Formats: sequence, structure tokens, C-alpha cells
Amino acid sequence: MKVQSYQNHIRFYTPHHFIYYPVLIVFLAFSIYFAFTTPQHLIWGVIAVVFIFLFCLAFMLRQHYALILQNRIVKLELRYRYFVLTGTRFETIENKFTDDQIFAFRFAPDAEFLSLTERALTENLSGDDIKKAIKHWKGDYNRV
Repeated sequence: MKVQSYQNHIRFYTPHHFIYYPVLIVFLAFSIYFAFTTPQHLIWGVIAVVFIFLFCLAFMLRQHYALILQNRIVKLELRYRYFVLTGTRFETIENKFTDDQIFAFRFAPDAEFLSLTERALTENLSGDDIKKAIKHWKGDYNRV
């Protein structure tokens, strides 16, 4: 597996991004084309609307379910890591961070995690700034 860094941490799911969506887009394009070029334009118009609905629904549900679960897991992981490293609960300072900041911390190794939390509190670093400040990137290879 390729070593993860800031430059390559975005992940694609091949069946979803490069098969399902392209096939759905091709079907949508054909149904729109046929809606304007055939005598049965009403039927093809309805089919096009159905494909648009399927496309939007699939995208929204995929994102919604996966990201909510992933966000919960990342927060639990960070709470555990913080407790192991400090012996105190992360929940005491968690509300001082935005979700963007919290999710950026997951890429920090234990050696940098505590100093980055302090820097983020004092310097109000954005999530992207936190990611850029990480010297030894800890890959998150199981993300959705």
C-alpha cells in the first residue's frame, strides 16, 4: 500500500466513482438525448428524471451514511488517543475545536498529536493548517 501523505490522502472507491456514476451518467445522457429526438419524448423525459433522481439519491446517501459513521469513529479514536497520552479526557477541550480541526488531528502521530492540539488552541489553526503542520504523516487507510 502506498504511504499516505497530505498530497495523496484523498481516496476514491473504484466501483462507485469510476463504474456506477459513469454508467448512470451515460444512461442519463442517452435518456435526455432520446427525450428530444424521438416521438416518445415524454417517456424518455420521465426516464431521464428517474436517472437524475437515482444519481442524486445515491450520491447523498453514500456520503451521508459513510461520513456520519466515519466522523463518530474518528472522534472516538481521538478521545481514546488523548486519554492514553494524557490520562485526561479529550471531552474537556473537544468543544473548543471545530470538526475540521478534530478530523485533521487523526493524521498526526502520537508524538505530534498533543503539541498540535496545543497549537490549534493557541493559534486557532484550521484543519488544513493542522494537516500541513504534521511532520510525520500517520495515514488513515480505512476511510470512506
